[in-house]
Formats: sequence, structure tokens, C-alpha cells
Amino acid sequence: MPATLPIDEVMPDVLAAFSGGSRVVISAPPGAGKTTRIPLALLDQSWTGGERILLVEPRRIAARAAAERMAQTLGERVGETVGVRSRLDVRVSSATRIEVVTEGVFTRMVLSDPALEGVCAVLFDEFHERSLDADEGLALALDAQAVLLKDLRIAIMSATLPESLTRDFFDAPVIASEGRAHPVENRYLGWDARTPLDRQMAAAIETALDETSGSVLAFFPGMGEIQRAASALRPRDNVLVCPLYGALTQAEQTAAIAPAPAGQRKVVLATDIAESSLTIEGVNVVVDCGFTRKPRFDPALGTTRLETRRAPIASAEQRRGRAGRTGPGVCYCLWREAEMAGFPKSAAPEIEQADLSGLCLDLARWGAKSPAELSFLTPPSPALWRAAADRLMRDGALAPDGTITDLGRRIVDLPLSPALARMVVLGAKSGAGLLAAETAAVLSERDAGGRSTDLDTRLRNLRAARGGRDKAMARLAQRWAKQAGDTGDGGSTSAAEVLATAFPERIARARKDTPGKLLLAGGRGVRLDEADPLARHDWLVIADLTGAGADLRVTLAAPTREAEALRLGGAETIESAHYDPATRSVRARRSVRLGAITVSETALPAPSIELVQKALLNAVREEGLSLFGDRAEALLALIARVSFLHRAIGEPWPADFASEILARLDDWLGPLLSGVRSLDNVSAGDLANAARALLDWPLPQELDSLAPSRWVTPAGSQVRIDYAAEGGPIAACKVQEVYGLRTHPTLANGRAPLILSLLSPALRPVATTRDLPSFWNGGYADMRKDMKGRYPKHEWPEDPASAAAMQRSIKGSSSRR
Repeated sequence: MPATLPIDEVMPDVLAAFSGGSRVVISAPPGAGKTTRIPLALLDQSWTGGERILLVEPRRIAARAAAERMAQTLGERVGETVGVRSRLDVRVSSATRIEVVTEGVFTRMVLSDPALEGVCAVLFDEFHERSLDADEGLALALDAQAVLLKDLRIAIMSATLPESLTRDFFDAPVIASEGRAHPVENRYLGWDARTPLDRQMAAAIETALDETSGSVLAFFPGMGEIQRAASALRPRDNVLVCPLYGALTQAEQTAAIAPAPAGQRKVVLATDIAESSLTIEGVNVVVDCGFTRKPRFDPALGTTRLETRRAPIASAEQRRGRAGRTGPGVCYCLWREAEMAGFPKSAAPEIEQADLSGLCLDLARWGAKSPAELSFLTPPSPALWRAAADRLMRDGALAPDGTITDLGRRIVDLPLSPALARMVVLGAKSGAGLLAAETAAVLSERDAGGRSTDLDTRLRNLRAARGGRDKAMARLAQRWAKQAGDTGDGGSTSAAEVLATAFPERIARARKDTPGKLLLAGGRGVRLDEADPLARHDWLVIADLTGAGADLRVTLAAPTREAEALRLGGAETIESAHYDPATRSVRARRSVRLGAITVSETALPAPSIELVQKALLNAVREEGLSLFGDRAEALLALIARVSFLHRAIGEPWPADFASEILARLDDWLGPLLSGVRSLDNVSAGDLANAARALLDWPLPQELDSLAPSRWVTPAGSQVRIDYAAEGGPIAACKVQEVYGLRTHPTLANGRAPLILSLLSPALRPVATTRDLPSFWNGGYADMRKDMKGRYPKHEWPEDPASAAAMQRSIKGSSSRR
């Protein structure tokens, strides 16, 4: 380690801040030395009282590298003064004073021991990455500090920090180290969406090696692209190619971050773990693909999958800065400079888009029913929080009041996501605890047991491991099974059964018509490489997916048989029916369904009365009253009469009787459809009478007097009243039928006139009036002249108000009233 580092210049301020307060923020760029220098400098401070300092790192590789670097500085081995604690690497002793832990491990430490016995300080490193574990760990530490540990020091260390951190949230002094950044030249290579990323990156690395000297650090979104690019690079005698990603062994990771051997150049092909958490010696050239791969929770699938997206500008700057640590550098960018305008400025905190079930269960164990009871830099999304709490309640981990249940305590005690921990607990209950724990190990550790998509193959590889990470994961699975209370392998129980018991919505059936395509019981379509051996199976239980939208790809699954799938998924036999407008009848089927998967379907020739009734009601509900054809006229007339009375009188006549009729189909139409097989079996009169009963008493009795369906003319004819007419209720009759009528007819107890459409002998309209007496005294005279000339055989008296009404209007007819 260099004798001096940039952080040393502000170390007096750092020590003073720790000595004089309980919180401090340290801002320093990558390579400034904050990760390794500050914990060592705090060791001899009097306020520590000989207690431990916890350094919280976002990744295992960063935790191990930091511990090894500090131990090397002290001339010791890891596990003495400086220790490390992660899922697969625990090296601590009674002499350990600085303990480097991963974020997830810290969260479990504080949940198990809220008093953090023997801990004097917690330093959150690289906090700008804003993982869910980091946000949760900080919230728990702040709560413990406020209630139990007034003297606990909490520090946030980061390369870039949100302004709100110190202004609105953390309330602490900020100590900034500027670092020693050298100029870095950007060379924009552009991006071709038609060419695979690994091929473009390999070409860019070749260009960098030809045009520059020194070692190269290339950033990729993930392991697959790294491996393909490594294969595509042209071998060079003096160039050592080293992949760097989380799934490598410790030895491989150590080799990647070590300085290049004398006389050689190194090309490190890394994921974003090399952005800020690690120092790689000798790098003065960066090749940046401009993409990152981050987890995103899909509430519909109930699973978290990796999505590839554009890296934010803050990440691009971090990557670029790696080339200027020791001198001027060069950064090759796989995009055009103008494209930077479309890059996001910074990465969104994981808490905004993650599965919050783990956080929800942890807070319940902590004694908090809501995240509002703790201090979060970014509060969890209320929608995601509610979804997580509802899911945990359905699974029995939370009680309806939000308190943790016995099952929830068993789940939260396992260092796994709640879904996987529940799978282990359920497996232990059925005697398959070890199998479930091994399955959880494969699902929770990337590429554990290899890279096969077949879960059974991965499990066999895990059990057969003789060393390295797989052996450590196998031991860890045994520990989880023991902790869950059962170490049995389940006998004949399959991995598919273990998965399906916990995740029945992930049972999938191959689509017969499209090879490689499957339908999940949860309703989503996914795909599998047609050449994959699993594609030969009709039924799978999906363990893991990647991609997004229509490009959801299966990355891990276990084969199963149909009978087992139906049993595990709780298949249902469902009888359904629908109305066929072509035949005006109900067609019914009997289906066996597993969620969204229809396993089989046969015709049901004699459906139950209830099923037919439901199908007919649904048809009317969806298509409306028009399904009744002409038989709906009486019902529509009823609606018009009620609407008229609401306009004329108001309450209690309903304002929107048509909507009420459709909304209450079950109440009035349901009884009519009980026992019938077709809508044609219901008469027009039955429809109107049944709907009329929806009116509150005594409105049905008053309807005919206030808004009669017909009007009796003075001549004795009954004519229909059209209440749906645009100008108001109207009745049509021959002029001669209203002779002698001196007062105009009204409706609604005199509140509205009945409009009269007066017809000629040929039944053509000749006049419309709302005031018949005025018509007799005015417009009738002109009409009489015209009509008398056209129809001389008919009666056209000079004084119609005094004449007798007649049904037959020809002179000499005896049909007079």
C-alpha cells in the first residue's frame, strides 16, 4: 500500500468528527483510501474502548479485499485484528477489532442483537450504490442508536452522495477528500444494436491494446458477455486476460485484482463490482460497454429477475475515473457522445423497485409495523410495501395486524429471502429439509452447481463438489436444513415438488404449437431454448427467469410429470358456460385447469340450471338488453316512462333507471332465467314486469296513473304514448278522434302536457300541438281548408271543439262519440 493516500490529508478532520459526534459523512472518490485507512486509524481512538468496528461492504469480494489489504498493512492474517464475515467466508477471532461484513450479514447481526454488543462504530462503505440491504441496515442502526446505543458511531462513506443525505436526513458533518484524479481522454466508438455486445467489446479491447500501453479494465453487464468476449479476444504473448465477477472462486477473484506480472499487461473483464469497491493496480485504460444489469422485482411473477439497461451517468463517470488513478488515462466508450443525453443521471435506489417482503418481515421482527417508524433515506414504495405485507399474510408469516407469527420467526431466522426460507421450512415439515435447503442454495447463489438450466443437474453437482464455493454452499445448505429442523432428503420427493409446494404459480406447461414456449400457471408466457434438454418435457417448475416483457427466458427449472404438476398446483375441475349469439343458446364445457393453464376441455351437454342462468346473465351484462331483440321494447318503454317521471316530478323516481336495471340483473332477471335454456324463453311482458319490481313501493302502483303506457282518445281509441320522443311524451291519432276535446290532456298529475300528433285520414302527421284549445282557435282553420280539399268525404267541422269525436271520419259514419 502506498505510504500516503489522498484520504490521509483529511484524516485529522475524520478523527475529530468521530471523537466529537455520533455521525459523520465521508465523501471520497474510488482509490482515495477511505475503505482501508479510516478503520485502521480508528483502532487506537480512546472512545472505541477496545470494542469492534464494523465496516459494511456491498459485496463479498470487496469485503474480502478490504480485510486482506488491512491485515496486510498490519503484517497479519485475516482473522486476527482484522476479520471478515460473509455468507461463505467467516474469519474472525476473539482478537478481531475490525470486522468487515457484507450488508446482508450486518442486517442479520443487528436483528439478532439490537444492542450490537461489543460494537462501537458502524461504517457503511460505498453507500452510493443504495442497495436495499444498505438502506435497511442504516435504518436499523439509526434506530438502535436512538434507543439503545447513544455512543454508537455511524458513518456513511461514499464516492458520490445525494444532497438530501446531509441536508434533510443524516444531520452530520461532511468531510470530503478530493482524491488524485488525472485527466482521462474519452474515445467514443459508437454502438451497433445489430452486433452482439460481447463481439463489440472484444473489438474495442483489441483497439485499446493496439493504441495504448498499460492494463485495461473492461466493464460488462454480466458474466455471460464476459465469457464470450474472453473467447473472442486474440491471444497475445504479453497480455493476461482475467475475468472478474461474483461467481468466481476466491483465488480467481484475487488473481484478477492483483497487479500484472512484470513485463505483462492485464485485461480485466469485470462487471460493475469494479466500479468503486475494488482497486485494481496498473489500470490506465477503461473500455465501457455503457450497460449494467440490475435486479428488478416483478410483482406479477413474484420473483426478482435481472434486467439489462443503460448505465447511469454517475456509473459511467465512476468507470471512466478508474483510468486516471495513477496517471493520464483513456476511456473507450461504446456509445456516441450525443447519446449520453439519454442516459439516466444516477441509479435508482433498489428500495424503489425491489421485493420488500424481506424488509417487511425484518421490521415486523424488529417490532415495527410500518416503515414510517424508522428513518429511511428513501421510504419504501407504499404499493410495494402493501403487496409484500399481503403476500406475507397469505403465506402465514404475518398476522392480520402486521405482527410476526411463529412461522414468520422461523422464516426470518434463516439467512434467505422469505420465499426461499419458507420453502426450506415447508420442506423440513414434509421431511425434505435438506433437499429444500440445497434447492435454496442453488437459487440464492449465482451459478451454484454449474450453469445448467436443469435444477436436478445443478443439485447433483452441488452434492458432488469437492472444494471451493459449491462445497461451502453444500455445507451451508446442511446448516439451513438443521436450523429448519429437518435434514432429510425427502426420499422420493423431487426438486420440482419442493419448488412447486412453495411456488405453485411457477408450474409451467409447454405450448404444443410453439416449441420452446411455455405458459406459467400464474399466467405469463416464458421461453426456453429449443435445443435445451428441458425443452423435451411437457411440464416444468420454473426456478429462475431473466429478461423482461415478452422476452422472459427460463434460466433454471426442474422437470415434472403432469400428474405431479396437477397435484402440486392444486388443479381444479371447472364447469363453465357462455352464450352463443349465433345459436342463441348456451354452450358449456368441463375444464381441468391449473391456474392459467387449461389442461383439458370437453363439451358439457347438460349443464346445470345454475350454470346456464349465470351464462345468460353474463351475456346480457356484457351485450346489453339488445340481446332480447323486439322483446326488449316493453322494457325500454318502461325505462322511458320512469325517466320522464324523474324529469317531471323528481325524487323518489330514479334518475338513471336504465343503469339500475343493468346493475341489478341478478335481482330481477335472474329469477326469470332460472330453468330456461335460452333468452328466447322469456316474454316481453315478463321482462317489463320483473324490472318494474325494482321501483320502491308504492311507485309501481303509481306508474300507470302518472305515466300510462296508452292514452284513450275522446273517440275511445287507445293509442301508445312514446315517452322516449325527443320533445317529450307524444301520442298520435286522427284529427277526428279529438273533436269535442276542450282541454289538453296532461301527464304526471298535470305537470306535463301530452304532445298530440294529429294525423290525416291517410295517417300522415298534419299538426303537432301541446295546446289543443289554441290549435282549434288558430291553426285548425288553415289545416281544415287544406284537408277538406284533399279529403272531401271526411268530416271537417268549422267548430271542432263542439263536434263529436269519431273513430271513422267519413261523412255519414255512425262511429261517433
